[in-house]
Amino acid sequence: MKVPYSYLPQQFADPSAIFEELKAFIPTGDFTLGKPVQEFERRFAAKVGAKHGIGVNSGTDAIKLGLKAAGVGHGDEVITTANTFIATVGAINELGAKTVFVDCDDTFCMDVNQLEAAITPKTKALLPVHFTGYMTDMRKVMEIAKRHKLPVIEDACQGILSDIEGKRSGTWGQCGAFSLHPLKNLNVWADSGIIVTDDDAFADKLRLLRNHGLANRDEVVLLGYNSRLDSVQAIVGNHLIKDMDWITEQRIKNAGVLDNLLSKNKQIRLPPRPKDMRLVYHLYIVFAERRDELLRHCIGKGIECKVHYPIPLYQQEGLKHLGYKPGAFPVTDRHTKEIITFPAHQHLTAEQLAYIGDTVREFYAHG
Repeated sequence: MKVPYSYLPQQFADPSAIFEELKAFIPTGDFTLGKPVQEFERRFAAKVGAKHGIGVNSGTDAIKLGLKAAGVGHGDEVITTANTFIATVGAINELGAKTVFVDCDDTFCMDVNQLEAAITPKTKALLPVHFTGYMTDMRKVMEIAKRHKLPVIEDACQGILSDIEGKRSGTWGQCGAFSLHPLKNLNVWADSGIIVTDDDAFADKLRLLRNHGLANRDEVVLLGYNSRLDSVQAIVGNHLIKDMDWITEQRIKNAGVLDNLLSKNKQIRLPPRPKDMRLVYHLYIVFAERRDELLRHCIGKGIECKVHYPIPLYQQEGLKHLGYKPGAFPVTDRHTKEIITFPAHQHLTAEQLAYIGDTVREFYAHG
């Protein structure tokens, strides 16, 4: 049996409705910051519970523009987690700022108990990452941020509709950055992103930054970027956003099935499942003994498992300049050796989920 990691062929098996919307839109010529973008921004902001949505051209730019609007610049320090995708660090680097890492815990997010010790006089912002669909403990982050008078920019690229006690990711700090990459829980047909905020003045600045700093066609208020959400992609986003609740609930349901199946193996350890947190399972990850052997076995049986990620980010060649030595972040290091990602997306069948459980059980049963 095949258990694909990507759901895109199923999600877009019949794109005719989107093509009809595109055909109607093309004659308008409204290709740059057009009405579809404005509609998507309103709908997305309302969905996550924010006042403003500002569409940009990637999740990376959503992080970068949020940091830029918060005043981060050359030589500043931004604290984030050692366990994240390179885009988080790339956004910091594009501003000439320095990344300062804090280790994660077994929720895959920043160990907030280590955060305050990393703050220095050069710290300009805190950048928690809601990794894999978990959330960083924003209650503690915001307490620390308030004490040190630091802005918080949330990397919520993997966390749409996750929440803590009902308050959704991206709405705790100064702003929240989301990705609409094709393999995100809400996706479009290319790299795209969106920023949310409740701060009117901050939203105005973000809108300037994403569009060359133009107040209008003829007036440049500040030096910005070319980072606009494409109108064509916004049409795709508007088509899919109506399915967001179903997508989220189905992923949560599938994760629950896998939790039940996989936890029957003593060699599998589930991450914590906090009762006050809504996990949205952008990635479904567990800890596994003999991880590499299990990975090969599952792939050989047609299950497209992955590892997010096998090399600690802080030890990647491109980040050696940060000066971190091997062993600096032991939990992150341990995760690279123990974690395995199983498909858990919304288009999986009950039979496919059961097949994952049977395949893992058979692997451990037969040594």
